[in-house]
Amino acid sequence: MAVSRGRRITITVAALAAVGLTAGLTTGCDAVDKALDCVQTADTIADSVTDLQQAVENASNDPSQLDESLSSIDKNLDKIGDKTDNADVNKAVDDLDKAVENVRTAVKNGDNTPDISPVTDAAGELTKVCTS
Repeated sequence: MAVSRGRRITITVAALAAVGLTAGLTTGCDAVDKALDCVQTADTIADSVTDLQQAVENASNDPSQLDESLSSIDKNLDKIGDKTDNADVNKAVDDLDKAVENVRTAVKNGDNTPDISPVTDAAGELTKVCTS
């Protein structure tokens, strides 16, 4: 049985619409996945910042904890930076990275109780942009 020209056009249009809808849903899911990755990584970074605060408090007992905490934040920043193309998130990641580097420099220069408030502030900003 031959399919009429009008029926073929209807089938083709329906197929194209289905492909377009599927592509739109997939793109939407990618955006949601990236946002969830951002939030999860920001949460992990917040935990690392808490560890950093504790390491600063205990620096006289174990100065190596400072470096471990800073390395943990660096590792998580790399993860989030690789997963997003959002300009606000990238700026927050860059700001946090710079704050971490400043603390690392202070520690290398012999400051076992560096000011980590810029790290805390930058981590808060990252959390804010990931959840907005």
